[in-house]
Amino acid sequence: MERLNKAHGKKEEEWISVLKYDPLPPLLLSKNAAIAFFAEREFAHKKKNNSGILRELPVVQYILRKQRSDGSWKYPRGNDKIRSQENYDQIETFRNLGYLIELYGFDRKDIEVASAIEFLFSFQTPTGDIRGILGNQYTPYYTAAMIELFVKAGFSSDKRVEKAFKWFDSIRQYDGGWAIPFRTRNKLLSIISIDSKPIEPDTLRPFSHLVTGVVLRAYAAHPHYRKSPTANKAGQLLLQSIFRHDAYPDRKDKSCWLKFTFPFWFTDLISAMDTLSWLGFSKQEPQIEKAIGWFINHQQSNGLWRLPILKNKSIFDTELWLSLAICRLLKRFYLEAR
Repeated sequence: MERLNKAHGKKEEEWISVLKYDPLPPLLLSKNAAIAFFAEREFAHKKKNNSGILRELPVVQYILRKQRSDGSWKYPRGNDKIRSQENYDQIETFRNLGYLIELYGFDRKDIEVASAIEFLFSFQTPTGDIRGILGNQYTPYYTAAMIELFVKAGFSSDKRVEKAFKWFDSIRQYDGGWAIPFRTRNKLLSIISIDSKPIEPDTLRPFSHLVTGVVLRAYAAHPHYRKSPTANKAGQLLLQSIFRHDAYPDRKDKSCWLKFTFPFWFTDLISAMDTLSWLGFSKQEPQIEKAIGWFINHQQSNGLWRLPILKNKSIFDTELWLSLAICRLLKRFYLEAR
């Protein structure tokens, strides 16, 4: 199998040359059909579109069979002291939508995606945020993680997406990043009831890189907002935060940067580097050089990466997806994509 299209020249191969081992053969020859599909399309430059190829995979069919007529997926076990069943279903729908879009290339042309997004939009408030996962509290990171998926599915010009970005701008901290509003008031989730009023943020408190990294994923996905002054300012904050502890006491340990999930969930080294590559930051930035050095030093002799994984390790071949994500961001940095 031809690894790379020679027409793209040596510059295309530069990102591979910085690594100790070529990561492409195990991805291109993977038994995971979705991994092989995207590796061939993105790195071997084979003209492929999804058009039902991945839809027929057993794991995809299993996910689709569980979807309900209103577009949602039912959360199997919930605690009604934390959130209502409807809001548990919101998080389960968000989770499954992420699998379909990020792992299997679904988009707005797929009725299952369109109906799931309409279900999630039903939780959007007049101010623009999507609420309910943490009771009635503002959650910039959950809203942004959903908006990221909506944009990737083809809803970037939807007025409801525009409303969400205006809300992101309105709820930023004074320093240009984002935080969990109720945490800026020293409130814990355990004392917040489902019907409690939303707690307004203390915007003079410092940003959280955990939250800022997630919100920036929505900006990075959007062809217009990734170029905005808001994204650049927050991107600078995220860049300088790499390998540093967060403002939140339960994220003080720097090892939080090195616990991974795919589709991306919290902010980790891979998700942050992916975001920064889309925002146009240079590989010559010292923190980015340091992160690339970490990828180089932790690559296995088979070309892939074995990483601490928080979710879905065996179900979705998460190690392979994370290795693919590293390849994607390295290629982006070395091609100077902006």
